[in-house]
Amino acid sequence: MKALLFFVILFPVFFAVSQRSYADSIQALRLEKQELILGSNKVLKTEELEKIISLDFFPTDTTWIKMVTFKKDKGKPFEMPTSTDRLPKYRRVGYVYFEHKGETHQLTLYKNLNLVTAEFKNYYFLPFKDLTSPNESYGAGRYIDIDINLKKNKEFLVDFNAAYNPYCAYSYRYSCPITPKENHLPIRIEVGEKIPIKLP
Repeated sequence: MKALLFFVILFPVFFAVSQRSYADSIQALRLEKQELILGSNKVLKTEELEKIISLDFFPTDTTWIKMVTFKKDKGKPFEMPTSTDRLPKYRRVGYVYFEHKGETHQLTLYKNLNLVTAEFKNYYFLPFKDLTSPNESYGAGRYIDIDINLKKNKEFLVDFNAAYNPYCAYSYRYSCPITPKENHLPIRIEVGEKIPIKLP
């Protein structure tokens, strides 16, 4: 499952990556997700597929690959609200800070306490909601998955172009975390996934 989602893209030498190859890599991820969601009945039922014309995305914009600063601030375990009555356990691990148009913005970074295998040791959850929601992007917010060793990295790149919708954006049958209010941003993030294009 982990390999099928959009993940944060970390470039060791960011400025060495050409705009063209970067855009191609993002497009490949988008086509992969389009195939996952709409190419079979793995995610959606036939009647749900019939209502969706296509997935939709904002244009790629490399200015939204942000260098963030991580500040550790471990919180107590809590039950994350979801689109259903399911309440998975999460914990705040700290905050990430990034600059946009001369202003500093803060997002809380979480750890899913249900993911306990070695594969998910350095796996963190970064949900956010911005001013493109709910008319252009999913109303409950979008997600970015972070896979990095926070003990060794206090600064790292987060690619908002990789922001993706949970399955709840396509079907009510799924249970997905709702972005906590502390991660509602007063800005427009016009990259990443938009709400799908559906039949009228």
